[in-house]
Amino acid sequence: MSTENPAADSRPLSESEAEAEARRIIEGLWKSEPATTTTSYVDRTPVPPYGSAEPVRQEDHRIVPAWAAGVAVASIGVGAGITGVGCGVWLVCQGFAAVTLTSVLFVTLPIAALAAAVVAIGSVVRSVKAATVTTHHHYSGPVHQEHNTQVTSHGGKWFGRSNTTVNH
Repeated sequence: MSTENPAADSRPLSESEAEAEARRIIEGLWKSEPATTTTSYVDRTPVPPYGSAEPVRQEDHRIVPAWAAGVAVASIGVGAGITGVGCGVWLVCQGFAAVTLTSVLFVTLPIAALAAAVVAIGSVVRSVKAATVTTHHHYSGPVHQEHNTQVTSHGGKWFGRSNTTVNH
């Protein structure tokens, strides 16, 4: 019987031989150390404080394009403007929150005064325009009028489309 490969023998193992062979294989597994495979490497040598070359000064030569500077200035202006608008809205809301006769008058009187001024200016402009413009039409030729107009309308759920064709 060979101790290297008991399965090479043609005869089957007895109960005691099989038990001894199993014990030998199991003990051999526990005694042998597994093969170690290196998966990473850490270099433990001390790092020098600086490299072998002398340090070289590197000047900073960044140039900001004009459009970038313009965008920066515009964004600052927009931010300041929106902050002012927000403060104004906050003040108006504070006025609305304290609903008293004084606060209602404070809000509505300037609006009413502005509306009255707009109406007054509009009536003056209309009266001046009516006084200076005279409409008088003189036709020297024959007038021929045809009513040959075709209107096509396509309605949709949200949007509609109309086509008007006038034939002369």
